[in-house]
This record gives sequence, structure tokens and C-alpha cells, in this order.
Amino acid sequence: MFDIGMQELILIFIVALLVFGPKRLPELGRTIGKGMAEIKKAMYGVKEQIDSELRDIKDPLSHLDVTGKTEKEATTANEANIAKDSKGKGAE
Repeated sequence: MFDIGMQELILIFIVALLVFGPKRLPELGRTIGKGMAEIKKAMYGVKEQIDSELRDIKDPLSHLDVTGKTEKEATTANEANIAKDSKGKGAE
């Protein structure tokens, strides 16, 4: 992400040590780490929500079968046709 080398990291550490002192530096590191974890978790949540919305937009009619009926309607219609056919064959 950032193009930071070893020399830059050492310089940043020395400046942070001078500004915050040796007692507050570990606390600062933990706070920054927790903040970065929260940001990462929030970004993952936003990404998942966007992906979900895009899937819904991309395939909005996936719950319909070829006739345009929902799966429940199609199942009920198929059961009615099977019952009708079996009654018709039994009468012959």
C-alpha cells in the first residue's frame, strides 16, 4: 500500500518515541492497532453489503421459473397437473 522502507520506519519510530515517550508508545501502538482492525472490519462489512446488493440487481428474477411463476406457485401447479393426470388415467 505505502512504499515505506526500513529507514523510513526507523525514522518514524524515533520521532514517535521522542514525541510520545517510552511509556505511552506501547499504549499508542495498541490504540492504533485496534483502530485499524475496526476500520478493516467496517470496510469488509461495506464490501459484503455492496456485493449483496449487486447480486440482487444482477439477478432480480432468479426466484422465478421459466413460466414466470415463483417456485411455490410452480410446485403447486405441477402437483395439481399430476393429480389431474392421475385421475384422468384412472377413468380410462
